[in-house]
Amino acid sequence: MTGSRRYFGSVRKRESGRYQARYRAPDGRLRSAPHTFARKSDAVRWLALKEAEIKRGDWIDPDRGSVTFEDYAEQWLQDRVLKVRTADLYRALVRNHLLPTFGELSMADIDEATVRRWRKERLDAGPRAARPFGPVTVAKAYRLLHAIFVTAAEDDRLIRRNPCRIDGAGIEESPEREIVSLPVVFAVADALPVRYRAMALLATFAGMRWGELVGLRQENVDLAARVIRIVETTAELDKGGLLPETPKSRAGRRTVAFPDELVPELRWHLERFAEPGERGLVFVGPKGAPLRRSNFRPIWNAARAKAGAPELHFHDLRHVGGTLAAATGASLKELMARLGHSSTRAALIYQHASRDRDQAIARALGGLVQQVRTTRGDGLNEGRQDA
Repeated sequence: MTGSRRYFGSVRKRESGRYQARYRAPDGRLRSAPHTFARKSDAVRWLALKEAEIKRGDWIDPDRGSVTFEDYAEQWLQDRVLKVRTADLYRALVRNHLLPTFGELSMADIDEATVRRWRKERLDAGPRAARPFGPVTVAKAYRLLHAIFVTAAEDDRLIRRNPCRIDGAGIEESPEREIVSLPVVFAVADALPVRYRAMALLATFAGMRWGELVGLRQENVDLAARVIRIVETTAELDKGGLLPETPKSRAGRRTVAFPDELVPELRWHLERFAEPGERGLVFVGPKGAPLRRSNFRPIWNAARAKAGAPELHFHDLRHVGGTLAAATGASLKELMARLGHSSTRAALIYQHASRDRDQAIARALGGLVQQVRTTRGDGLNEGRQDA
């Protein structure tokens, strides 16, 4: 074998006839290019690029990217301070959606093509595909994958470039549900056992989430002021455990008003079904135990079937309330405050879904038309007649 020296690095010809490039890295180690070159000029060019990379401070230790995705993702999760429910969700996404494809690969070996194929396979509903996953779940898994690689590329400098580069892949686009009417909401509330009726009404008319309702305590219900202070929630873990928590975001901690018409019903409920004491839970089961989704689901399914709304989800009640609030003319900022949203995107759903509000706008515009007619003394609704 023969070799030649350069100002930076060295190039030598191997017995195979190909050229190997080596250089002294910033860590003091002698490192080789990840592959050999057919021509010496190609090896020299590679070294020149590596030299420029080092001078810019962009050099990345190639050994750091050899860690497997499974090991790095586990450390990534351990390093973050997450709400219990969020941590539970992230671990489920990693376990069920990311590890089967990426787990044994090194971080440096996961490229854009691998990510694209993974996403397509998750969404593919073709005849040869496995059961496709819902687009919302895939979007959540992609968003988590992207976040992990952001840390790997920008903070830990394991890799040079984030391979998650699919525009819009992390956006959750749930199909818009048809808004049920208030008579249907009350029909479902009436079909529930009476101890759960107030819970359904607060989900609708106070825009409360399930965790906010089952974590609600008597001291946070102010019947005189007609408000509820949402400062606690209950997280239900995948394994069935219940854990008291604070709302996930600052926007989730809020005070929300409810209609005067609900006061008698809430007072009656508090007297008969709530745990005693200021710290008593407002909603509990027949034996006084905290509510769980798994135990409440059969009760809800029976009620919605009896009311003729078999597709109605409990969370849809909050959606109804948000849409009705938008129909009253609530601004985007007011909707965000009432529903505990920290981004405009979620609150916009209720404005877009408000067909009743759109009709009100049309009626208001019609009033302007009537004013012009009165002023002009002519009929704007009549077709123009050409002379």
